[in-house]
Amino acid sequence: MAGGVLAVGDDRSGGITFVVVMSCLTAASGGLLFGYDVGITGGLTQMQSFLQAFFPDVLEKMNRAQQDAYCIFNSQILTMFVSSFYLAAMLASLVAGHLTRTVGRRNSMLIGGLLFLAGSLLNFAAVNISMLVIGRILLGVAVGFTSLSAPVYLAEIAPTRWRGAFTASFNFFQNVGFLIADLTNYGATTIPRWGWRLSLGVGVVPSAVIVVGSLLISDTPSSLVLRGRPDEARAALRQIRGAHHHDVDVDAELKDIARAAEQGRAHASGGLRRLLRRREYRPHLAVSVAMSVLVELTGVVVVSLFTPLLFYTVGFASRRAILGSIITDVVCLASVAAAALAVDRVGRRYLLVLGGVVMALSLVATAWIFGAELGADGGKAMPRGCAAAVVALVCVYVAGFCVSWGPVSVVVTSEVFPLEVRPAVLGLGGAISGALTFAQSQAFLPMLCGIKYGAFAFYAGWVVVMTAFVAVFLPESKGVPIEAMAAVWERHWYWKRFVRPAATAQQKDDGPA
Repeated sequence: MAGGVLAVGDDRSGGITFVVVMSCLTAASGGLLFGYDVGITGGLTQMQSFLQAFFPDVLEKMNRAQQDAYCIFNSQILTMFVSSFYLAAMLASLVAGHLTRTVGRRNSMLIGGLLFLAGSLLNFAAVNISMLVIGRILLGVAVGFTSLSAPVYLAEIAPTRWRGAFTASFNFFQNVGFLIADLTNYGATTIPRWGWRLSLGVGVVPSAVIVVGSLLISDTPSSLVLRGRPDEARAALRQIRGAHHHDVDVDAELKDIARAAEQGRAHASGGLRRLLRRREYRPHLAVSVAMSVLVELTGVVVVSLFTPLLFYTVGFASRRAILGSIITDVVCLASVAAAALAVDRVGRRYLLVLGGVVMALSLVATAWIFGAELGADGGKAMPRGCAAAVVALVCVYVAGFCVSWGPVSVVVTSEVFPLEVRPAVLGLGGAISGALTFAQSQAFLPMLCGIKYGAFAFYAGWVVVMTAFVAVFLPESKGVPIEAMAAVWERHWYWKRFVRPAATAQQKDDGPA
């Protein structure tokens, strides 16, 4: 402590209490929404009952004796169904930062849950493509809100010593959503005519979890202070930290939160303009944009969204393709659990670099097998052993992503930015991620049809770039209290030239941008 300012290494956040666990479980369950929707979509796009009802042309191509395996699912209408979700999520991310700031983290999650519930019901009752797409848009808006508010909630409420593990739980729940979706698809694919309705209708379950949970928890102390409700913030902090323990100094932590919030309130408007114009926020802008771009260019969209389609492409029947996707879900869950245990011990950067190396090698190997065995024209049948090798390589890739960029990128982006620009920078990052995911969901099936196995080499190149970026430019934030995060930028070999020391920043009132 120096001059009343929280220093790196100080930790007043107490231990793990029942309220912390339940609040974080509720917020982390927001990941179910994204995971379930992406997982259910991948299975639906090759489910016979769904294709028969809405995309008979794709079903016809699947049943042809002679076909280019790379191009079976290359349908613009099918692509529109998939990508409308991501376009809506991108647009929602542009306003999610403002919503999260004005109505609070908890209420933003609640709104997202209600919208997801409405979208799931509309998709369940769909009788034409228009109803499907409108439902997908509602689901996308819901995920745009919860994907910003839930990680921020987790970062602000978790004890410093375990903040990485708690924040990583959001990604863990995303993968629980993937697994539930694939298990649902695995059962639904055997039901003729209406199996697809079961797949889409089960989406009401994760939405109900977050709606009910959000009604039972309080907002974060940081959000309450920022919105001018200090008494509620103190009560919430006492609950969260377990103030009956003698080693928890609630008043001191509340002062640190109030100090950070005061700076945020002084910049209550123009957060995005400030982020784009002010020199001292240049590092935050650069890291936010880079992390958002690079995590989407890992190829994870290909694996998470199109895994059943890939397995079908290499020769597995529809139900076995979904079973292969279930295997990758289990691998990912185990890897995320390992990341949650390791992230607060070995640090963020180490896991990101390790995962990048594993992903790059597996993508190169996958491209080689596709090129050597399926052929450039997709007319050859892949031998069973090589098809099994593709499944194994996808599992290796998934393990690399889920122990690193999956959970750890969420940890990093939810904790390293100052409170006064945190909603703006996360909203910008969410919009970039949504735009890139939309572009890839639009482009991957045509790209697979056009450049064949080169699609995997394309993503491998980007993984190399992102690994180098992390090694050189990402500051390590392990063990740093969230209110003292400015120090990690001040100490970084490159970014320190842009940021002002905390003491100087306190003495100078920046004013609104």
